[in-house]
Amino acid sequence: MPALNTDLYELTMAAGYFMSGKAHDVATFELSIRRLPDHRNFLIAAGLQQALEYLRELRFEQDELDYLRSLKQFANTPPEFFDYLGKLRFEGDVFAVPEGTPVFGGEPLLIVRAPLIQAQLVETYLLSTIAFQTTIASKAVRCVMAAGGRSIVEFGSRRAHSPGAGPLAGRAAYLSGCTGTSNAEAGMRFGIPVFGTAAHSWTTAFADEEQSFRQLQKLLGEETVYLVDTYDAIEGTRLAARLGRPLWGVRLDSGDLAAQGREVRRILDEAGLESAHIMATNDLNEKKIADLLASGAPIDAFGVGTELATSADAPSLSAVYKMVELQVGESHSYTAKYSPDKVTLPGAKQIYRYAGYDLLTLYNECNQEFQGEPLLHPVLAKGELLERYPALADVRRRTAKAVAALPPELLSLDRTTVYRVEVSERLQSLAGANADFGCSQPRIRIQHSPTINNQRSLNQQ
Repeated sequence: MPALNTDLYELTMAAGYFMSGKAHDVATFELSIRRLPDHRNFLIAAGLQQALEYLRELRFEQDELDYLRSLKQFANTPPEFFDYLGKLRFEGDVFAVPEGTPVFGGEPLLIVRAPLIQAQLVETYLLSTIAFQTTIASKAVRCVMAAGGRSIVEFGSRRAHSPGAGPLAGRAAYLSGCTGTSNAEAGMRFGIPVFGTAAHSWTTAFADEEQSFRQLQKLLGEETVYLVDTYDAIEGTRLAARLGRPLWGVRLDSGDLAAQGREVRRILDEAGLESAHIMATNDLNEKKIADLLASGAPIDAFGVGTELATSADAPSLSAVYKMVELQVGESHSYTAKYSPDKVTLPGAKQIYRYAGYDLLTLYNECNQEFQGEPLLHPVLAKGELLERYPALADVRRRTAKAVAALPPELLSLDRTTVYRVEVSERLQSLAGANADFGCSQPRIRIQHSPTINNQRSLNQQ
């Protein structure tokens, strides 16, 4: 992953820090989502593994350094800066919410504490990989909830926003409970089950539909899934029923999926193919899936493409990466942003999860006072992994368990419920005046605010 896969201003700021003698200042940045998109009651944190791999592998190649030297923006930059970049390795500490954790607006998903130049340079990549995968994972979990235990397969690589986005979308979808993906690279890289049927072009490439079906069955055996609606879905199903086993099932990709599904199920059952599955595709999303199942449609599995791989109704997140602390020599200061609608809270933080609400505190507050579950954990120390990254299947199980533990009202697909996120007394105080809140300070009283609007409580301090 090229070091130049970043915004230019990260590099010009790095040069400016170097020229200003700030290369050894230590900065703490937090990556968070300002606010939840419409139609989202929570997000699923994802992308951490790729973020950590990037940090551990970060380095500038000679051709990248030569390119930077050629830019007019670096005309006044001393050559020592490029020597510095040539030797740069990430040496910082990282704290993160584990992948698969439900998170809410204003909560840090990732904390980076590193020499200022290093902490600044990684902003673009960290925002990109975490925000994208969190976006897709959060969409996928809605589809999984809508399916009520039936399989969801991620089918969206051809509509993803880039070839590189396809495998990561498959990863994020699987993390959130999808059965698998159509993306073969995702299967190889991440150990995700892969699924595929056949396109309409397969059927039209043969002299007739029966020949195409027989050849597909010969090729795939028990994995055969007939796409039955190239010409007529009901007649295609009757043909599939005549051919019989081996087969996995049939796929419907157009028309009235509920009505067709009922007739297809009848035909298969009457042919003694009760175990054959029906898969539905065709621009599906969580609402369409929920409606189909509410109508009694006998659909066993859903392939969700464009809507999932692009999170079409909420294709981006208001992800931000903001400095919250700066250490210059022996001097330590807390930093924050106070511009309208973009206020941030100073100081590195911890999130404690209680039954029904979260509490944001300063990371260095005396944690024996808090009985909730701390969500941010150290994952990198001086650039090195503290423990082996968990298997994706384990992350998937953790996600399912964490979602099941959420308050039931947050699991609604069509009703917006805002989760309570409170702020500790010391953090509220620090937001008004910088201070040293060590463990010698008085005990903290948890603020039980009557409001449940976390956008107000976090962003309007």
